[in-house]
Amino acid sequence: MKLFTSPPSPFGRKARIAAGMKGLTGAIEIVAADTNAPGTELLQQNPLGKIPVLVLDDGLRLFDSRVICEYLDANGKAGTPRLFPDASPDRWRMLTRAALADGITDAGVLIVYEKRFRPEAHWTPEWVARQQGKVDAGLALLEAEPPHWTSSPDYSHIALACCLGHFDLRHDGRWRARCPKLVDWLERFAAEVPAYTDTTPHL
Repeated sequence: MKLFTSPPSPFGRKARIAAGMKGLTGAIEIVAADTNAPGTELLQQNPLGKIPVLVLDDGLRLFDSRVICEYLDANGKAGTPRLFPDASPDRWRMLTRAALADGITDAGVLIVYEKRFRPEAHWTPEWVARQQGKVDAGLALLEAEPPHWTSSPDYSHIALACCLGHFDLRHDGRWRARCPKLVDWLERFAAEVPAYTDTTPHL
């Protein structure tokens, strides 16, 4: 299998962590992908030009990160841990937590893109403030009651860990001063899941 991704991508990192937890790291070739380079192989794999993309041995292409992670959970060498519960209230709660984490990450990425891809004269402070408001509200909700796990972290915990890792990398870790419970939570996650440290991006 081939995983098209980039080390700084929090969404690609989710797939790499899931692969590690399911014993599939050695079965996946990591292919560097640049979402800003038109005409690259990435566009051939995903017409949206987004990462990650997982190309299976039979040529089937999977995207986005949630689809990839669920595939790895179902096809991993390790039967446990289960990253996606079967259809039940637990599954819907887990997917909602993951959606919250991904939404916070999306807002953080958009803040970065505003300054990276738009000339300073066209920056829109109100729009950035709106995205930051989403980040602040989402993190405040999670800080009030950090998600726990019993036997092992699930997909939503991977999503949250990668979300916080993105804010460490791209936003100078400013979230830490406001979210001491989540700081402790991330330390526990990293201790439980070695793939988190193994996939730490460096600029």
